[in-house]
Amino acid sequence: MDNKKSKFQIPTWGWLTLSFLAAMALWFFLSVNPQTARSFPFIPEILKAVQTVVERGILAEDFISSMISVVCGFALGFVTAVPIAFLMAWYMPVRNILEPWIQFIRNIPPLAYVPLIVIAAGVGRRPQIIVIWLATFLIMTVTIYQGVRNIDETLIKAARVLGANDADIFVKVIFPATTPFILTAVRLGVSVALTTLIAAESTGAVAGMGMRIRSFANSFEVAPMLLYIILIGIIGISSEKIIKTLERKLTGWQEKREE
Repeated sequence: MDNKKSKFQIPTWGWLTLSFLAAMALWFFLSVNPQTARSFPFIPEILKAVQTVVERGILAEDFISSMISVVCGFALGFVTAVPIAFLMAWYMPVRNILEPWIQFIRNIPPLAYVPLIVIAAGVGRRPQIIVIWLATFLIMTVTIYQGVRNIDETLIKAARVLGANDADIFVKVIFPATTPFILTAVRLGVSVALTTLIAAESTGAVAGMGMRIRSFANSFEVAPMLLYIILIGIIGISSEKIIKTLERKLTGWQEKREE
């Protein structure tokens, strides 16, 4: 079978353009359809919403407040997930004790345990960070753990034969082999931090994009609410692109399937 690629190929920017146009067409259709028009106002209404929230002086405040919670919660989740994941993968007693509970809590939606965290930690910034930390910690721990467990045992045995101790094996074998999984965990963690934002900011927050979306929903201000939803999406996809760029630089040695 001839596996040669076709001479005519649409470049990446071409596919992105087609995707954007298709999305705009769908959005326009939803904005003029009587059944969905109220929920999906089109671009002119969104631009008016930008002016509205800027005039109210809430856009920058909400953005900064949410980013502080997301960054702090994600950072705390990362620095706790990495050692826990390695300990679980490396030591069976740790794995047997922690894995069932991690899998149990991971399947509970954040909204379910938000009231418990508020009762324990009070209202304000602290419960927001705790909720985001818990969500990101769980997904990153599982991802990194699976990466360590999937390391070829032959590499470890070969290192031991050559006289490597546990520290050498970790630094020169395990960590480099696990780097792609760590970066994947970072991508998933950022995504989970953003998707948990509304739940996190239901803890009595006085500012933040998640809190504002609920506020707009309660007052039926659809255009500003959709604006904030779009902003969260833009933040998410921008973070994804940055992490993918970092991933290509750090894991250039890894074989990848040709596109």
